[in-house]
Amino acid sequence: MKRIISLCFASLLLLLGGCATVIRSNVTAFNEWPADLPNKSFVFEHTDAQNNDLEYRNYEGLVRTELQRLGFVQQDNAAAAQLKVAMNYSIAARDVHVVEPVVADPMWYGPYGWGRPGFYGPRFNDPFYDPFWYAPQVIGQREYDYQLFLRRLNITITRAAGGQKLYDVTVNSEGKMNALPAVMPYLVRSAFTDFPGKSGVPHVVKLKVEDQQ
Repeated sequence: MKRIISLCFASLLLLLGGCATVIRSNVTAFNEWPADLPNKSFVFEHTDAQNNDLEYRNYEGLVRTELQRLGFVQQDNAAAAQLKVAMNYSIAARDVHVVEPVVADPMWYGPYGWGRPGFYGPRFNDPFYDPFWYAPQVIGQREYDYQLFLRRLNITITRAAGGQKLYDVTVNSEGKMNALPAVMPYLVRSAFTDFPGKSGVPHVVKLKVEDQQ
């Protein structure tokens, strides 16, 4: 029996060790992307506030990397660019209150549980043993509060001449991580997953958080 318990405990540790943080995003993109667009030169379109925003410039670099991966080329001369790229982002918090039952399993946590002196609990080799007699018991409630953060990113690509919108994607991601700079790389990658994709069809993108060490 001790060997079985040890194996179960080891399996649990392996399972927990293999768990990884995942950024889950809901992505919806609307597009009228041309079947053939030979010139993918672009410039970023800024508001006055964004022109002197260092945080924005950092996120702009992430978008630039994704666009270049897709074959776009940034133009130094704005007049020569065929496309304009604009970006907006936000983060908002909401409070969550949880009430959940507290469960005690007498096979493990009773006054005579395994590993404690004087254990006279159920024996698996006892012919009169019935596992239903030892079902977990609800003994109370536990209440706690935490915050969830809605991280939102919107990116648009338009024609420089005429302003026709070609791509408009919105990424919404909710989680406990409130550091937007840590989450933004995953939101940007999610925005361009399967680019340009099916217009107006929401989909979920899950990205594993990379180890920063």
